[in-house]
Amino acid sequence: MIVTAVEPRRKSLSALYIDGEFAMKLDTQTLLENRISPGVELDDEDLHRLVELSDLRRAKEKALWLISYRDHSSKELYDKLRRDYSQDAAEKALERMQELGLINDEAFASRYATELHSKHQSPSTIRYKLIQKGIDKEVAEEIVEGLDIDPTEEISALIEKKYARSLTDEKGIKRTVAALQRAGYRFSDIKSVLSDYIQDDYD
Repeated sequence: MIVTAVEPRRKSLSALYIDGEFAMKLDTQTLLENRISPGVELDDEDLHRLVELSDLRRAKEKALWLISYRDHSSKELYDKLRRDYSQDAAEKALERMQELGLINDEAFASRYATELHSKHQSPSTIRYKLIQKGIDKEVAEEIVEGLDIDPTEEISALIEKKYARSLTDEKGIKRTVAALQRAGYRFSDIKSVLSDYIQDDYD
């Protein structure tokens, strides 16, 4: 196979033509580093290697871009990279980000849990969301315990922030209870806090 043309395209890609026909788009820098230009002869192994190198470079660039946008867990980053790149490229890009200290699941989990806590999320909800992000269950449990969350304080904060005006009738009270239960709080804690806001007891 003979390279007959290399034409620049958008997003740092170049179109590679082999034997007069378009073959594929590859990372421009990868082609330059490997001195791929018209007249160069390639075999299947050479082409496969170029594809792998291109894929890996672009996966690393995508990883850096995603991390610059916001924090990611290892699972999050890997899953996003897999949408566009091979398993090998995604794994190697993730490993590189970890080597650089740009991906650290425990640090990510701690920051994310603190953020959720600031929004008055319940311990069970925080734990669930951490695990969803790919954080180990034991690590998630330790981090949530470390937050030392008082459910009644968080319920009170949520009521003051979002539900106080709804506690004027039975319908509003039921909606508030349902919303707090969906947020992961136990009925006993909700009932205890609501007793400070309403006169009549309820079931």
